[in-house]
Amino acid sequence: MTSLGARRTSADNEPPTKKFADSMDSVDVRQLTPSTEVLQPPEHQSFWLWVMCLTGVDYFSTLGYQPSIAFEAVGLLAPIATVVLIAVTLGCALPVYSRVAEESPLGHGSISMLERLLRGWTAKFLVLVLLGFAATDFIITQTLSAADAAEHLIHNPYWAGAPAFLQSQMFLTIGMLLLLGGMFLRGFKEVILIAVVIVGFYLALNVFVLVSGIVYLAFHPSLVANWYESVIAGDWHIDHEGSGLWAAVLTCLIFFPKLALGLSGFETGVAVMPLVRGEHGDDPQRPRGRIRNTRKLLVTAGLIMSCMLLGSSIVTAMLISPKALITEGQASNRALAYVAHGETAITINPIFGQAFGTIYDMSTVAILWFAGASAMSGLLNLVPRYLPRFGMAPRWAEAVRWLVIHFTFINIVVTLVFGASVVAQGGAYATGVMVLMSSGAIAVVIDMWLKGSGPWWRRLHWGYLAASGVFLYTTICIIIEKPDGIKIAGAFIFAVLVFSIVSRTRRSTELRFEKFDFVDETSRFMWDSLRHLEFPVLVPHRPGHHTIAEKDEKIRRVHRLGRNVPIVFVEATVGDPSEFAHNPMIEVTEKDERFLLKLTRCVSVAHAVATVALELSKTGKPPEIHFGWSGESPLAANLGFLLFGEGNVPWLVRELILKAESDPKKQPRVIIG
Repeated sequence: MTSLGARRTSADNEPPTKKFADSMDSVDVRQLTPSTEVLQPPEHQSFWLWVMCLTGVDYFSTLGYQPSIAFEAVGLLAPIATVVLIAVTLGCALPVYSRVAEESPLGHGSISMLERLLRGWTAKFLVLVLLGFAATDFIITQTLSAADAAEHLIHNPYWAGAPAFLQSQMFLTIGMLLLLGGMFLRGFKEVILIAVVIVGFYLALNVFVLVSGIVYLAFHPSLVANWYESVIAGDWHIDHEGSGLWAAVLTCLIFFPKLALGLSGFETGVAVMPLVRGEHGDDPQRPRGRIRNTRKLLVTAGLIMSCMLLGSSIVTAMLISPKALITEGQASNRALAYVAHGETAITINPIFGQAFGTIYDMSTVAILWFAGASAMSGLLNLVPRYLPRFGMAPRWAEAVRWLVIHFTFINIVVTLVFGASVVAQGGAYATGVMVLMSSGAIAVVIDMWLKGSGPWWRRLHWGYLAASGVFLYTTICIIIEKPDGIKIAGAFIFAVLVFSIVSRTRRSTELRFEKFDFVDETSRFMWDSLRHLEFPVLVPHRPGHHTIAEKDEKIRRVHRLGRNVPIVFVEATVGDPSEFAHNPMIEVTEKDERFLLKLTRCVSVAHAVATVALELSKTGKPPEIHFGWSGESPLAANLGFLLFGEGNVPWLVRELILKAESDPKKQPRVIIG
């Protein structure tokens, strides 16, 4: 190897400190001014009431099947059970997600809150698992809703004359999913506009049907009296033991988990927060206006749905024959449509009939099909904010259009696997919904605990703890009753974990550098000066093994570096190795004519050294990086690099440099001696 001293110019014979001082004098002061971060243009934002409709296509669409589910679960006790559901909605879900909206104003949801409370790979693993459940919830929301919409369409009498291929539930379901993806390729503005029209029309029709039913009951109080007598007598049309009002209430509490799908929609309500318009002058990191408007969204949606659910359960239990709901199944999964078609034994409203029922069916089909829009919005908000940031997804995962195409493909695969069956996907849907709600409640409890002070009984928020207990109880009951749901969710979690690990491994040798932060202005000034040295030599230094003086003596002897050769020692401290992108903190010091760069918050030692070398090569000649031999095995070194940010530093520094800089003339040299 050519001696370094032989390649030095006469200027190199000057002491390093003089060269450093001269370089400092030549620094342009403008280079020391921190660059202003360029803010990305905001996403399209709308009035909170219109965004509520995007959440509502998921939340309100459950009216298509929730009344039938309630009657199937508790029979004539459906109105009482719905009161329990409303109490959980307004007393548990609404307070929890109001708090989640405040702590996660960028729409990351409870997953983001839990990530902040934990560190390292534990946090990343938990996020990946929750993303698996979120994927289960949002994907199954799209496929199940589209399948249910297709089922309503096929059973409409006017659809009987359609061509044979349009009678296929599989064909109709896949077609609706493709149309949904096409809508998102056009942009969020059009999607919100369509959601407003669909939700407005659907709610208007349901209000008309429910008010007609309530008015009929008001003029025929004997029907209400008959229902009450049946409840007291224990004639509930379900298998049970006992009678009386208290037995009925206890039964509703026990069977509440069967009605849990009536809670779906809150997680997506937070996920679409970036689309909610705030107020002028809002802090981008803490937008009070957006938080306030999102809370209005959640409260309004919760109150509307509570009224609708209570009215639908009353109409279903008191005006539809149990025989039609359970035995013959004519009203199964379409209780309100059954009323709108005028198929009840009594004439509730003379307008109800085949024509009005078809209009109602079309509205139900539209909202069930479009229910996937809120789920798609949730996925498009969650995935780019986590997987690419963790290095656990390709770069194209940050592009909305590619994500829409990818999720649409997954929707089609899931539909094919489950044969477009609504029943087969119900367990997975309920499991995903309740796991996310449970994680939200737990995140709020932990957050309140950490922010509190005093004795533990004061720091613990008992209300949120009770909400967590309700959600956990519901989740466990659903898993026990429908174990297929957790199996499907497990498949999604496994896919997310495998995909993430493979992607992180393949992208581990990317430089993933964002920017340098400096301890003080002196360090910033000295760093800019070092960048103008003509031919610096970098030597990684691990504190605790040798002093800087001992390392300097050894490196000059082994690598044959003269006293006139300036050496910059790099001391890197690994922060959180599970992070992907890094912006190291730099402190530059000089003592006894030796320069030391102390870097903290590094994702790995190799990344820190390579980043410093590449940044120095941008303003001068590429530096040389001098290492000693390592006796560590390659397998252990690579594993240590992936998990802990250490191991086989010289080889990894070389790989990082080769990948980040394609021009050989600008590549820093790695020398091992």
